[in-house]
Amino acid sequence: MTKQYEVTKSDEEWKVELDPTEFAVLRLAGTERPWTGELLEERRTGVYRCRACGNELFRSDTKFDAHCGWPSFYSPLAGDRVELLEDRSHGMVRTEVRCARCGSHLGHVFDDAPQTPTGDRYCMNSVSLTFEPLDD
Repeated sequence: MTKQYEVTKSDEEWKVELDPTEFAVLRLAGTERPWTGELLEERRTGVYRCRACGNELFRSDTKFDAHCGWPSFYSPLAGDRVELLEDRSHGMVRTEVRCARCGSHLGHVFDDAPQTPTGDRYCMNSVSLTFEPLDD
């Protein structure tokens, strides 16, 4: 049985809204190349949202430089903003992170960040996110 999300669209509808790279990552669980994402070096105060549906996912105060090539956060805004699924692709066992509102693939979470308050590294694809700066 497929989970029903608040925002549900057909592949054809997503393809109209997303460019080919966004579709490949968000809807087909692809991965952008490391060190290429436009949000990797983003340092302003703001909010990171799901590119597909606008769901608020992360705040800039949880972003940290994990030296892994992708924007990394130690915690989502709230636990119900993302869903975590076991991912056994590519001969590994990882934890996939999806948007809880539309089911889009965001990246993976790893428990390898002891320098953070949670110990977690939410390793996200820039192409899966939008950034909304907040006025200081």
